[in-house]
Amino acid sequence: MNRSLVAGIAFTVLGLAGYLAGLVAPYPGRAFSITGVMVGITFLAIGNATQLGETA
Repeated sequence: MNRSLVAGIAFTVLGLAGYLAGLVAPYPGRAFSITGVMVGITFLAIGNATQLGETA
């Protein structure tokens, strides 16, 4: 498993957790959770493309 894929999973999970926490109780900086999800999805795409390129 490569680092981009692991980072993507981590950013996505943490971003979703931050977003859900922001729905329950507003906190300063909660908009950064959306950024974390976007960065996580980007890293997931990069990690997945890299992994597919290695096996093809």
